Amino acid sequence: TPTAAAAPDRPCRLFPRNSFWYADVSDLPVHARSDDWIATMGAQRNAHPDFGSGRWNGGPIGIPVTKVGRNQQRSPVSFLYASESDRQRYPIPNNPRIEGGPNATGDRHVLIHQKSRCRLFELFDVDRNANGRWTAGSGVKWNLRSNKLRPDGWTSADASGLPMMPGLVRYREVARGEITHVIRMTAPVTQRAHVWPATHDAGSTDSATAPPMGAWLRLGDHIDPTDFPPQARVVVEALQRHGAIIVDNGSAFYLSGAPSPRWDNDDLRTLRTLTGADFEFVASDQMMVEPDSMKVRPAYRG
Repeated sequence: TPTAAAAPDRPCRLFPRNSFWYADVSDLPVHARSDDWIATMGAQRNAHPDFGSGRWNGGPIGIPVTKVGRNQQRSPVSFLYASESDRQRYPIPNNPRIEGGPNATGDRHVLIHQKSRCRLFELFDVDRNANGRWTAGSGVKWNLRSNKLRPDGWTSADASGLPMMPGLVRYREVARGEITHVIRMTAPVTQRAHVWPATHDAGSTDSATAPPMGAWLRLGDHIDPTDFPPQARVVVEALQRHGAIIVDNGSAFYLSGAPSPRWDNDDLRTLRTLTGADFEFVASDQMMVEPDSMKVRPAYRG
C-alpha cells in the first residue's frame, strides 16, 4: 500500500490576508480631525525614510530583523513591564540584530522572525547583564496565523501595542515593485488615547488636536508617484493605497523600514520632498470588524 505523502506546511505570511496590515484605505473618508492632527504633527514638516544602507552613529539605518530556525534555543527574559509582557522563553541567538547596533542607547528593539513555526517575537530595550541573562522593557510573542490583538490597555514592543515587523518597509518588497501593507510611522506628540487597531498609548497630552495612537494617514492622490525614482516610487504608491499608522512617539512623519545594503539612499531621500500637508488622516474605524481583532471588513481588504 503506498504511503500517503506528508501534508506540506501551510504558508506563513505576516498575519492573515484579511488583517488590517493589508487593507486598502484609498477610498476611506477623511477623518473629521485630520486638519488638527496634521497641524499638530506639522504641515510643513518633511517626511523621512528612517531606513537605508550603510550605518548611522555606528549602527544600521532602520530596524533590523533576526531570522531564526525551528530549533533555536530559548532563553528566559526579565521584563521591566512584566505585567503586560509575554513571560516565557524567547528564541534569542547569542548575537541578535539590535536596533541601532549592540552599543545603541535608543529603543534597542529586537525582532525575531521564526518563520518555520509562524511566530514573531518582539522585544523593546533589550540588553544582556553581566551574568549573560537577557533583560528587556517589554516583550511579546505573535502567532502570525492569528488576527488576535493584545488585550486593550496592553503594550507590546511598540507603544501602540501592535506588532512592528509587518509595518516595516523591506527591500525585497520594493525590488519586486510593490509594498502590500500599511507602513509604521511616528509622531512627536500624541494623545493619551488610542484607537483601533492600537491597544495602548503613551501620549503626553489630553488635547484632541493631537493624534491618538493608532491614527491612520493616507498620502494624497495629488502626488504623482512617477515623479519619484524607482525605490521611492514604490513607497509613495503604498502610502496612497495602504497608508501609514501612528504607532510610537518620535520624529514627525518618520517612516520605518529594515536596513539593507541594497537601498539607494539618494533615491530614498526624495521622499523628504513630501510634507505633512500632503497627508490626510482617514476614518479607519469603518474597517473594523471587532475591537479585539485585526480583521477588516471585506470591502477594504487589499
